[in-house]
Amino acid sequence: MIEPTTPDEDEAFNEIEHMAKQRMAAVRAQIESQEPTGYLCENAVGHKYFRWKKPASTYKPIALYAQPTRNDVIEEVAQHVEKLTGFGQDTISSFAIYIREMKK
Repeated sequence: MIEPTTPDEDEAFNEIEHMAKQRMAAVRAQIESQEPTGYLCENAVGHKYFRWKKPASTYKPIALYAQPTRNDVIEEVAQHVEKLTGFGQDTISSFAIYIREMKK
């Protein structure tokens, strides 16, 4: 049998749901504000090709966005770890070295 929820549980759930909706709206706004790197198009015969500039809608363009590479993200994390102040400098340096060794 399912127990009824308390008002505190309902309020917590509503707050989490509200924060998730805000985050989704922020992500959508960020994606919409990005300029595409290029476009994947399809001609009348059905062959796909790449274009830097946006073609007419008759070519069914699909916007392509540049994503940061794995190594870029790892380097950014290492830089943020180096800014930590809760540990000694040797420990922080060791963390940063360990993270940078994850690069491919």
